Amino acid sequence: MRQKIQKRDNDTLLEGNLITSQLEKRKLNLFIDISGTIIIIFIFLFPFLWMVGMSFKDRIQTFQIPPAWFFKPTLENYRDLFSREIFGHYFVNSLLVVAFSVLISLLIAAPAAYALSRFNFKAKKDFSFWILSVRMAPAISVVIPYFLLGSLIGILDTKFVLILSYLTFNIPFAVWMLKGFISEIPIEIEEAAMVDGYSRFEVFYKIIIPLTATGFAATSILCIIQSWNEFTFALFLTTTNARTLPTIVTQFLTFQGVVWGEMSSAATITVLPAVIFAILVRKHLITGLTFGALKE
Repeated sequence: MRQKIQKRDNDTLLEGNLITSQLEKRKLNLFIDISGTIIIIFIFLFPFLWMVGMSFKDRIQTFQIPPAWFFKPTLENYRDLFSREIFGHYFVNSLLVVAFSVLISLLIAAPAAYALSRFNFKAKKDFSFWILSVRMAPAISVVIPYFLLGSLIGILDTKFVLILSYLTFNIPFAVWMLKGFISEIPIEIEEAAMVDGYSRFEVFYKIIIPLTATGFAATSILCIIQSWNEFTFALFLTTTNARTLPTIVTQFLTFQGVVWGEMSSAATITVLPAVIFAILVRKHLITGLTFGALKE
């Protein structure tokens, strides 16, 4: 009997040690995960934080070596930026170009995505891959043809040429995004509606569009962010009249050197609307990145 009691106590002690070991292991894994996440976030945020910090430094603090981590902030760079007339002009250009390019992209991409999702036709996969490959092409590879065509037609330095060029990457992206959302809708819903007398067009705009409202929101959000931050087309296809906000940083590359303070403030103001917009619509943004975006 004494041996049985001792054996039971040993088993209980061993089980307790095992549970304690598992708890310590979980705590260690949790600590490693949290520490790794913090390090990764810091690595990605450091350039942005450095840019924001530099925008509040004066010219002496900007060139100070070693860099000044603690300093008295100043709004001088922002005052100089807002005093420039081109700032408001570029900002309005960005709003107009982004709004029209995203709207036109959705109007073209929605029926294309519906066709790819619901109809079978010859070379469908090849056509789908071609659309995706257009989105994969870097902007610098197509900006020269756009420049030559724009120069030939006479539309350089206009909002129209920027809207057309932004459609190059917005339409393929929107097609693939919306195709994933539409594919999630059971086709039986459409068949039932057509039995009730709906035409194919009525099915599309009365059933498909309302059911994929979240998909349209997520797609438009991502297209807006991409268009707002676009730099290459805006730099090469415009000079003064139609330039957008991201290109304002080139105004601070002077013969005397780079005006880092004002450039940092301009970059901060340029990035800030996209960051605030992404935070406000983060739920739709996460949905767009995780739901049906890559489904074939």
